[in-house]
Amino acid sequence: MKREFTIRKGQISDLTELQKLFLDTITEICKADYNEDQIDAWISDTKNNENKQRWIDILVKHIVLVATIKNKIVGFIALQNGNYIDFLYVHKNYQRKGIADSLYENIENVAKRQNQFSLTSNVSKTARPFFEKIGFEVTKEQTVVRQNVELTNFKMEKKINPNY
Repeated sequence: MKREFTIRKGQISDLTELQKLFLDTITEICKADYNEDQIDAWISDTKNNENKQRWIDILVKHIVLVATIKNKIVGFIALQNGNYIDFLYVHKNYQRKGIADSLYENIENVAKRQNQFSLTSNVSKTARPFFEKIGFEVTKEQTVVRQNVELTNFKMEKKINPNY
């Protein structure tokens, strides 16, 4: 089967499209695991453009890879400090097409080249099965409070260079 998407480095010019993908994905895909108040709290800073500088910093300071189909961004991943996956989102209309697998594989290879021992992430209930499938293990269940709303997520880790 031919892969219909390409992966490239994220750029500042991707900012608006990445934010829209982030909002749309959480709003549609995560509603089976989080209620409306939780989703609103999760996305409020981005939806209200209150954390634009954080997004710019991610694109400038972190390793960001985007998956595109015909120049449209359909997924992205961000690696912070060489070993923390800060974001991994795939557009709601492009789920289960190997995009997340490919983005993750590319970012794991970057971390391995940097001689990282492991990768960690704070993972939503929705994303947990994917992360478990690719070898991550839950190290802690967490309750995060955003705008006085509690959200459950999981600190997860995967050893990628066991010889170090």
